[in-house]
Amino acid sequence: MSDFVDDPEADRWHYRPPHPVGLNPLFDWPLKPRAVLAWYRGAWLQITSLVICMVFAVAAWLWLLPPLDRMTTFAPGWIVQVWVMNLGLQTLVAGGLHWWLYIRRGQGMHRKFDKRDLTRKNGTFTFNNQVLDNIWWTLGSAMTVATVYQCLILWAMANGYVPVITFAAAPVWGVVWLFLIPMWSGLHFYWVHRLEHSPRLYKRVHAVHHRNVNTGPWSGISNHWFENLLYFSTYFIHLIVPSHPLHLMFHVTFQQLSPVLSHSGFERVAVQGQDAVKAGDFFHQLHHRYFECNYGTSEIPFDKWFGTFHDGTAAATTRTRAHKTQMYTKRPAKSG
Repeated sequence: MSDFVDDPEADRWHYRPPHPVGLNPLFDWPLKPRAVLAWYRGAWLQITSLVICMVFAVAAWLWLLPPLDRMTTFAPGWIVQVWVMNLGLQTLVAGGLHWWLYIRRGQGMHRKFDKRDLTRKNGTFTFNNQVLDNIWWTLGSAMTVATVYQCLILWAMANGYVPVITFAAAPVWGVVWLFLIPMWSGLHFYWVHRLEHSPRLYKRVHAVHHRNVNTGPWSGISNHWFENLLYFSTYFIHLIVPSHPLHLMFHVTFQQLSPVLSHSGFERVAVQGQDAVKAGDFFHQLHHRYFECNYGTSEIPFDKWFGTFHDGTAAATTRTRAHKTQMYTKRPAKSG
């Protein structure tokens, strides 16, 4: 708690967690098994984005995804079905959460990080409106790229061009790979994200996402189309690692739906006055406010290893600003 006392920026937040942001203790040394167990128990045995994504993945695999034997050749019918599945799930989760938090205002400002509301009449955004901008880039750009990549992978699986497993034949690996997918996603995201913060890519591409300093549910994958080409390339791991279609669907829901919750702007979703779902990610909220920090996720501590970790304290803000100043002073001025 002492790290938050006399913080000159405290009034910039409506709410922030009472303790510094934590990282996955799996990478601490010496290893603390109880801390690791507590971390994963909190991730999988509560209503979190991981659990929600798993539920949607199983439902989509059972009832929405076409069977593999239909996907041996590219045909409009099953391709459109995958595209509609993506659009429907994204609209259901992002639209439903936006309705509850920002239209219905079902929990008021309870656990909301930023004091401000989402932006309207602002020329920074497409259509001069943050929500419409985010919907456009999510459903138009992100869902199109995601669908193309998924259809390519499903077609390769259907034709036996890549290693495909069943849970009956490989039950241990089937379960282990499900648990490893979020870690692979975090590893991939860190390096892609660092690349997108290079000056040219940031200005021309990643700035579309960073229009959202104050984020909402539709901000999660509101990305420029080129950023989506990079972001969703995480799916191509299934062309190499033996996978079942359920693995791909969990990867899909995790990659597309978990950012809806992490960008919701609220740490928790409350129902009838009770905190019900762990939603917003303060680790990433700090990235949207201070930009040059927390490029990855709390799952793998790349930011701690490379000196860009912001844990929410005043001291970390000072370090981040010094790092940002150093970054920009090192960049050579453009000639001419």
